[in-house]
Amino acid sequence: MGFQDREYARPAPAAMPRVPVVTKWLLILNIGIFLLDLFQRPEGMPGGVLSWGPLNRWGCFVFETSVMQGRIWEFLTFQFLHNDFGHLAFNSIGIFFFAPFVERWWGARRFLAYYLLCGAAGGVFYSLLLMVGLLPNSDAGTPLVGASAGVFGLIFAVYRLAPAVQVRLLIPPITLTMRQLALALAALAVLVIVGGLVFPSARIFWNSGGEAGHLGGALMGLLLMSFPGLLGKPTGFRGKVVRDARFVRRGGPPKLRPRTRVDLDQESEVDRILQKISEHGLDSVTDEERRTLEDASRRKQ
Repeated sequence: MGFQDREYARPAPAAMPRVPVVTKWLLILNIGIFLLDLFQRPEGMPGGVLSWGPLNRWGCFVFETSVMQGRIWEFLTFQFLHNDFGHLAFNSIGIFFFAPFVERWWGARRFLAYYLLCGAAGGVFYSLLLMVGLLPNSDAGTPLVGASAGVFGLIFAVYRLAPAVQVRLLIPPITLTMRQLALALAALAVLVIVGGLVFPSARIFWNSGGEAGHLGGALMGLLLMSFPGLLGKPTGFRGKVVRDARFVRRGGPPKLRPRTRVDLDQESEVDRILQKISEHGLDSVTDEERRTLEDASRRKQ
């Protein structure tokens, strides 16, 4: 019997939800808030800061108001605001493809905290670079909007969890591993910031403030993925074996083996891998994930 023929290795039923609940609501809020603001703009169509609607003007992140005047809610609200359709589309695509993987690993509540902290870190890092004079194209009154910092946090989370997984970009149409994608995006952000310092009048480097926000989200993502205990143990956390003294082996293996934390965690890991196969195909599975499935296969026999 081949691996694909085993019952537990078959794709998940079609009725299972493909988009986890927090990911779904992030998409709904981003799109819904953009449309509400769009319909209240002076000309009814996006056209830059001057034609923003009341939601964008009230909730955008501005160093002068958020840091100097205490409007700290801007560290949260700017993450759900967007300038135009292209801006919204880019971030929505990033959330749709990367957030489900990260949410299943963290669990819903920790994932939401992870995402929002990465977004807020974008505002913090932008403020730090602004204060030390590394963003000549921005000033204390320059507004910042977008979910990009949170999306960068998602990308770097997937990079830490599955660096060898391949992704195919739409523009340009090339295939990269998650490691290559994450490093390329980080290098691009640094290049734009440095280019803005050297050539402040060059239009190609005008978004150095936005790239600073991207780096802030990526750095926070790396921090939280390196020290997941800061948010509590994620759903995918694999702990040590915990055995009660009553289950110490005496003279041979017990007929009934107690379910330990490793059992439960490994079953959760198998479910995640099978969901990944269902959505992205068998080729998306890493060598470590294949070994996990093989171990599960031996236990089932």
